[in-house]
Amino acid sequence: MIKLIASDIDGTLVPDGSHELNPELYDVILKLRAKGIQFAAASGRQWLSIESIFEPIKEKVFYLSDNGAYVGCHGRSLYVNTIERKTIMDMVQDVRNMDGLDVMICGPDVIYTETDNQEFLDWMVNGYKFHVKQVEDLTRVESEFIKISVYRKTDVEAHTRTLREKYADRLKMTIAGDMWMDCMRPGINKGQAVKLLQDSLGIKPEETMAFGDQLNDIEMLKQAYYSFAVGNAREEVKAAARFRTDTNVNDGVLKILKLL
Repeated sequence: MIKLIASDIDGTLVPDGSHELNPELYDVILKLRAKGIQFAAASGRQWLSIESIFEPIKEKVFYLSDNGAYVGCHGRSLYVNTIERKTIMDMVQDVRNMDGLDVMICGPDVIYTETDNQEFLDWMVNGYKFHVKQVEDLTRVESEFIKISVYRKTDVEAHTRTLREKYADRLKMTIAGDMWMDCMRPGINKGQAVKLLQDSLGIKPEETMAFGDQLNDIEMLKQAYYSFAVGNAREEVKAAARFRTDTNVNDGVLKILKLL
């Protein structure tokens, strides 16, 4: 019997950067909960962004935000995995010296950036619904940090190769779509966050279903026997998943959940 469902958001439930779920998904999740099946939204997004997407049922889902660096539910953080400050600041300095990249450092509740790209800021605040604070100098921000994100409008994977090589032993780095590289503490990923939930709730991988589309979803898919790649997923993700469903724009995840 399925007892836990974990799903990515961008590229899996919605197009990248969108904030509009099919409203039918809320009713389906409530019906699943009535059958004893928990739902977790697993995303590189900030938990506040996840909560706003699931606003009508925000008290009924778990948040695995920042690629697993934050695990919580409405009004309560369960696990927060912080990164050493020196590592964060070293990468900030490196990104500053590279053309075409923006960097954000993420606390549990606030995302900090020094970019002056107003179009980018508007997208973060109005598109993703992030809680963003613009600062003059990231190295002077006093906070604990759980993630550092590097953004490029296109082809971020190719343009961050040197960063991935330099920080391979200091950070867990993953590519999320064509625009984002997310960096967490070593060992932190969506799969590890799902395992925390499984262990806490007494749920086995063979009682778990997961959905994803990008490289940062692969560890999560491996933590669930019923692993699904949506139709628009990267080939590496399709190879890692046991099953496939329709694309995100055709409500591939919803189609499977309705079968339950």
